[in-house]
Amino acid sequence: MKRFENLLYPLLLLLSMSAIIIGCKKTPEDPPQPQQPTTTITSIDPATAPVGSTIAINGTNFNTNPGSNTVSIGGVTATIVSATDSRLVVVVPAGAASGPVSVTAGGQTVQSQTQFTLATLPLKPTSIKQGTLFRNQTWTKDSVYILRGMVYIPENYTLTIQAGTVIKGAGPEQDPEGKSTPGALVIERIGSLIARGTATQPIVFTSSKPAGQRNYGDWGGIVLTGKSQVNRSSSTPYPNGVRGTVQAYGEPFDNSGALQYVRIEYAGALQPSVPGARLSGLTMIGVGINTAIDHVQVSYSGGDGFSWFGGSANAKNLVSFRNSDDDWTADWGYVGNVQFGVALRDAQVADQSGSNGLEVENYEPNATADVAPVIPTNGLPQNAPVFANLSNFAFQTTPPASSTVAGTSTYRSGILLRRNSIISVYNSLFYGYPEGLRIEGTAAGYLVNATSSALDLRGVVLANTGTPIVGAGTITTDQITSYFTSTARGNQIIASSDLASLLLNSNSFTLNSPNFVPQTGSPLLSGAATGGKVGNTFFTPVNYRGAFGTDNWLTGWTNFSPQNTDYDR
Repeated sequence: MKRFENLLYPLLLLLSMSAIIIGCKKTPEDPPQPQQPTTTITSIDPATAPVGSTIAINGTNFNTNPGSNTVSIGGVTATIVSATDSRLVVVVPAGAASGPVSVTAGGQTVQSQTQFTLATLPLKPTSIKQGTLFRNQTWTKDSVYILRGMVYIPENYTLTIQAGTVIKGAGPEQDPEGKSTPGALVIERIGSLIARGTATQPIVFTSSKPAGQRNYGDWGGIVLTGKSQVNRSSSTPYPNGVRGTVQAYGEPFDNSGALQYVRIEYAGALQPSVPGARLSGLTMIGVGINTAIDHVQVSYSGGDGFSWFGGSANAKNLVSFRNSDDDWTADWGYVGNVQFGVALRDAQVADQSGSNGLEVENYEPNATADVAPVIPTNGLPQNAPVFANLSNFAFQTTPPASSTVAGTSTYRSGILLRRNSIISVYNSLFYGYPEGLRIEGTAAGYLVNATSSALDLRGVVLANTGTPIVGAGTITTDQITSYFTSTARGNQIIASSDLASLLLNSNSFTLNSPNFVPQTGSPLLSGAATGGKVGNTFFTPVNYRGAFGTDNWLTGWTNFSPQNTDYDR
């Protein structure tokens, strides 16, 4: 037994020492893991602001795609106007409250250390405008102006509107003459409208209804009339219930004033004096080339977005947003130039007449010939406008074969040309229409125009269309297809299977916060057609197709959620 104990003690001692040695060995450490960039909020600028204003949230690790960030102010999600990795510009939403601001980006949610304070501004006083205003006037941003019935600025008088001013159009029930005419602003010949907003203080024309209750066609719209030529007889009444006739003028350099950084919302109401007629958000009749029109957004119009009835006015940087009828219409011999226009449709809303992207007409339906002028004119006999760098977005998914939109009416064509129009369209994108390009008329007239380059389509992209090209009348689809697909024209038809190759912005169809700047590497960022009528000095030379290169010119002055904006303070 003693011998066994003598053997056991050394063995236990050996085991103990082994355990100590093993315990002292250093366990290899896991390799260091890369740290995920941290989302932070460093400041809010300004830290006090009212509903409807924009504020900047500065910090780190934000997503440069606005839709990939979420900003909450007082528990209410805010609309993001623009985004960089260190700055988010947002609109203070209705229902927001004072408190910290939260941002979710890159899978992280953080709250600001700085408190945001919701400013409660007093209601602005209102000023009622009605009838014909026989004096020069200046409307300021300290008041809200209400248009009741047709409000006319007659010849030799000027209306000046200060940047940041809000003007509301009343509904037909407030017509002071009791004729159920909705509010509208009409600038008559030799009258002038000077409405120069800024990117930070746009001028807003909107519905008189409160936030949450606004709708298509709540009021009439804005009408500019000038002394530039139209191709109608002098006794032709102005369209859509506007008083007066076109008379006989031919002054292409006429000047009706300026519309710059202006928003027009919820216009397009029916005009009772002309059954079924509607004003557009912005209607231009014989407007001359010296009128300044740029940075204008028309949203939720019950009619067209922008309409040109003759004239020679030029325009740039236009936005047509969720309007019910056509986005761009030209008629009565319009010969002006338009560059940089974007249209985004609500695929569930269309007009009973059939909604098109760009609709260009010329003569009336009862005109029998479409080769030579057959109607007495006041100057130029044919529509000959030039449109460049348009982007029109309708259906993100496959357009319905029946062209039927749920609950409303139909969509038709991205481009509709008829009645011997000799339009030129350059470097433009039309996406998601049942028909891409439709030309109606006689083959003889069409061939004359196409051969002479009076009709000129170059650098045009038709994408996600049910039927890319349609001929009607005696013009055949094969004739138009041969013309459109000619290699020298640089036009493209993008099949549904190849749509991803366009590398569009993922938010191109996001209705409440769209972004149309193409992704890096998009083929739309190069390959623009040159020469032809786009060589006119009015046009800014760019190498991209569509309305956007790498610069988002919508930032700051546009509003894609006007339903909830408080315009009373």
